[in-house]
Amino acid sequence: MKTPTFILASSSLARLRLLETIGIHPIVMPSNFDESTVKLIEPRKLVETLAQAKAETIAKSLMKENLSETQSNLILGCDSVLVIDGEIYGKPADNKEAIARWQKMRGQVGQLYTGHALIDLVKNKTIVICRMTKVHFAPVNDQEIEAYVATGEPLKCAGCFAIEGKGGLFIEKIEGCHTNVIGLSLPLLRVMLNTLGYQVSNFW
Repeated sequence: MKTPTFILASSSLARLRLLETIGIHPIVMPSNFDESTVKLIEPRKLVETLAQAKAETIAKSLMKENLSETQSNLILGCDSVLVIDGEIYGKPADNKEAIARWQKMRGQVGQLYTGHALIDLVKNKTIVICRMTKVHFAPVNDQEIEAYVATGEPLKCAGCFAIEGKGGLFIEKIEGCHTNVIGLSLPLLRVMLNTLGYQVSNFW
């Protein structure tokens, strides 16, 4: 079969790298969707709604330009949040917030929720699924927290850490999908592609 065009509706370098490691080289089209317009307090529903909104924003843009049939088949939108003690967290606004967040996270177990929305424009089908992974944070000290935040890495991540980067030093263990913590569950993506009638090998 003809290789589908795969669009990543995200500016996340981490998600891009994950896709590239499995042989998918997507067209990157950040949705720039205004997340503040979505007011939900249930984390699973929140990330699913945001992921779908991001993918649909790109889908509508492509259809408006009449490019859906000729240039694209699949659009992936994702969104992640971290939940600690029942409170939802996205990306920290600044260093001060990141330090305070880590002081709360250390020694705790958080739940990292990632919503995935995959739209097939040709088949006019959408799949939306959330996956949750438990993250066990090490009991790091204030000096380690301040040094880590000073690198700037936590400011780019919903969970205030990048497990594939320096943040991996401060994660004792995870329960569940490893790549879900990075921002995209690869095993879940395989299942979603299969559901739509595709194989990951179609992209190789």
